Amino acid sequence: MAVMQNLSVSKHHALSVSELNRQVKNLLEASFIEIRVSGEISNFARPSSGHWYFTLKDHKAQVRCAMFRNANQRVGFTPKEGDQVVLSANVSLYEGRGDFQLIGRMLEKDGVGQLQQAFERLKAQLSQEGLFDAHHKQAIPTLPAHLGVITSPSGAAIHDILSVLKRRYPGLPVTIYPAAVQGEDAPAQLRRALRQAQQHAVADLLIIGRGGGSLEDLWAFNDEALARDIFNCQLPIISAVGHEVDFSISDWVADVRAPTPSAAAELISPDQDALRMQLDRHEMALKRLLRQQLQQQRERILQLKRRLRHPGERLREQRRHLTSLESRLKRSMEHRLLAARSRVDRTQGRLITPKARLTMAQAQLTALDQRLQRGMRAKQEQHHYQLANLAARLNSISPLATLERGYAIVKNAQGEVVTDAAQLHSGDQISATLNRGTVTARVESVEN
Repeated sequence: MAVMQNLSVSKHHALSVSELNRQVKNLLEASFIEIRVSGEISNFARPSSGHWYFTLKDHKAQVRCAMFRNANQRVGFTPKEGDQVVLSANVSLYEGRGDFQLIGRMLEKDGVGQLQQAFERLKAQLSQEGLFDAHHKQAIPTLPAHLGVITSPSGAAIHDILSVLKRRYPGLPVTIYPAAVQGEDAPAQLRRALRQAQQHAVADLLIIGRGGGSLEDLWAFNDEALARDIFNCQLPIISAVGHEVDFSISDWVADVRAPTPSAAAELISPDQDALRMQLDRHEMALKRLLRQQLQQQRERILQLKRRLRHPGERLREQRRHLTSLESRLKRSMEHRLLAARSRVDRTQGRLITPKARLTMAQAQLTALDQRLQRGMRAKQEQHHYQLANLAARLNSISPLATLERGYAIVKNAQGEVVTDAAQLHSGDQISATLNRGTVTARVESVEN
């Protein structure tokens, strides 16, 4: 390292800002020929010129860095937010703003940044515990009655939310629960505001969030205690932290994640024009229904008027109806009397003496006996014919009929029927059953 030189300043001469910055730049560049610095990439920018501009930081400090196109073309990767790197660089000063900076010569990876690692660890832990599971999510009210917003009262987020609500849903009451959204005290203030919103018991929906920023700017919304409070909150919560590409632990554990605060306000606020059109449609439908009901009531009144008559007319009508019923009753009684008399006459005509009934029964019994005798003879003849027919058929296939035609049944000494000459040998004793009787013989010879 070069020995630091005193600035060339005359006792009576005042340096201009440009001269001061130029001499400081020369001093820095002469004192630090080339150094290697380890840190985490933040605020990375890559304009159309091809140069890289970013911040290199650790948990206590940060320094601006530039890496021009001719140098970064030799780097084998494109840095991203949170990368832990080692930068080989020259120390310099940007004279136009007096900003101390490093001019990068070489860039190497040095693992993932500590904040990013902590984020991933907490995300994995809470996910494993089930804090991100969909079945824990509460439904967002379609038309909230009162909105609570947990954010910085002076930040851009509350301005964006109120602007959207003024345009789309100006009648929605909004209560702001102020809290810091950046810095060491931010997680505790956000948790306190969340408790106040629940104790206040006015809002039926909460939005928690802030505008965009780097990972460390948004770090308050990656606090584990805050995440658990959001998970246990009885009110539905929309998390709207940073820009669309930013994700925080609060986004994962909340009931709904909105990419920006403005998007959160858009999500909960119906369009005024759409609501007005819907109200107009409901009004027209209600008017049609009222007209129909009025018409139906008019028709019912007219029907009732037509049915109303003078009491004297109703009495005359009842008298005529009574006379008609009396006539029908008389006719019915006469008809029933004639029918009963006719049944009596028919019954008397069917009455006969017991002797005549006995004679009729005997004649009927004799006729039935004759029919039975004829039927039995016919059945007997039919069965006799069938038996003769079956006997003839049985005889035709009987072995005895075969024997009558001159054939014989030959058996060996064991009584087995012989059907093949090979079953016998010379000298074997055999028996032959004929049509009449049995013959015993001895085999003289066998011809197969």
